Amino acid sequence: MVMNCGAFNGNMKKALAGLRRINLEGLRWRVFDAKGQILGRLASQIATVVQGKDKPTYTPYREDGDMCIVLNAKDVCVTGRKLTDKIYYWHTGYIGNLKERSLKDQLAKDPTEVIRKAVLRMLPRNKLRDDRDRKLRIFVGDEHPFGDRPLEPYVMPPRQVREMRPRARRAMIRAQNKAEEKQDEKSKSTRVKKSVRPEVLLMSEKMKQTFGSSFSS
Repeated sequence: MVMNCGAFNGNMKKALAGLRRINLEGLRWRVFDAKGQILGRLASQIATVVQGKDKPTYTPYREDGDMCIVLNAKDVCVTGRKLTDKIYYWHTGYIGNLKERSLKDQLAKDPTEVIRKAVLRMLPRNKLRDDRDRKLRIFVGDEHPFGDRPLEPYVMPPRQVREMRPRARRAMIRAQNKAEEKQDEKSKSTRVKKSVRPEVLLMSEKMKQTFGSSFSS
């Protein structure tokens, strides 16, 4: 993972907001690269690290999560038709002013808010939620102002494919057997055709020799 820790050209005030309220002693700085990652799977891993669930000392009522820096938020991916089907709703407070915005428009406007909402909605709604939100720093590109910190790239775990159900496995085996049978039948038919062709040629030549031009006509 390539991390550009040089000059940060973004909003420095927003990037450093709330750091004074966090006790940074003993915390690890974990770096997540969102490029090519599925939104939901990435958010679940970030939520685990922010809560400190990956530590053996995890306690639900204590805040032991690490700092999470998310890079390349603009390159996050989604599956299916979520770009157009997923809608964000909010209300201005005035009568009839229910606003909505699709995921595609939100990614074009502010992709960092997409990851932030996905992570926050996976966290428990208690008094520790604001502190965990402050430990989450999301950036559109690969530039960030935390180059002087001991950064640790986070390696996403491999995707665990669920074991196929017995009924689906039997259907797949039947389909494979049918395909193999069709291939065997095709190969047998081609062999028969190849074996028959020279005999047919010999018979036609003999008929021509006996009957002459009348057979050819």
